[in-house]
Amino acid sequence: MKKLLGYFLTPLTAIAFSLCLVIFHPLQWIAFRFFGYAAHKKVVDVLNLFLLRTFYILGDTVTFINEQNLPLDRPMIFLANHQSLLDIPPLIYYLRKYHAKFISKIELTKNIPSISYNLKHGGGANINREDARQSMTELMKLGERMKANNWSAVIFPEGTRSKDGSVKTFHSAGVAAILKKCPDALLVPIAINNAWKVMKYGYYPLNTFTAVTWTVLEPIEPGKTPVAELVLEAENRIKAAIA
Repeated sequence: MKKLLGYFLTPLTAIAFSLCLVIFHPLQWIAFRFFGYAAHKKVVDVLNLFLLRTFYILGDTVTFINEQNLPLDRPMIFLANHQSLLDIPPLIYYLRKYHAKFISKIELTKNIPSISYNLKHGGGANINREDARQSMTELMKLGERMKANNWSAVIFPEGTRSKDGSVKTFHSAGVAAILKKCPDALLVPIAINNAWKVMKYGYYPLNTFTAVTWTVLEPIEPGKTPVAELVLEAENRIKAAIA
């Protein structure tokens, strides 16, 4: 029944999602061009609130749980498992006060309304996966911006989405590159659960009446511990939270 409903509700969700992107694209341009970073960020925050709410059309629910007393006076690196495209809008919206920036594929900076504009002007890192040197350079530049502006970053250390919800091995190179330029950044794991079920059948139909949760876990102080060990600790905490 849930899959059957998806055939009818997915087109409505896709239309609502696309309309949000089209409507907010010129609003982003106006905000950034005439009012600067702060105005542009507010527009992006509202955009992602609307985007996450388009999934309510499917009957899906979005629950973001943050019981951690996270600091506002230091950068943070949020490490999350990656399950679907639904992962991103709630992270942008609910982490908005931490100015969380994303690491994205450089291909996404072209031809996607709203998304491409934000990736170009929002302050994140756009990397070429086929060019390791460019990727590391962009990540270190992001680390410099984080340190200078007290920004944070969101990284998916698995490197790709999990189609069945299982947590893949976390890679530490990206986190290490950021910490090299922003060594005081606090590491904060986030466990995303059940987002993969929304795309269980692919892009069509999207699954309906799925409860998806984002849970912020206990932070990890970097200290002098090797980065690989820190990232492994984040991976293990996320696995435990999902299990």
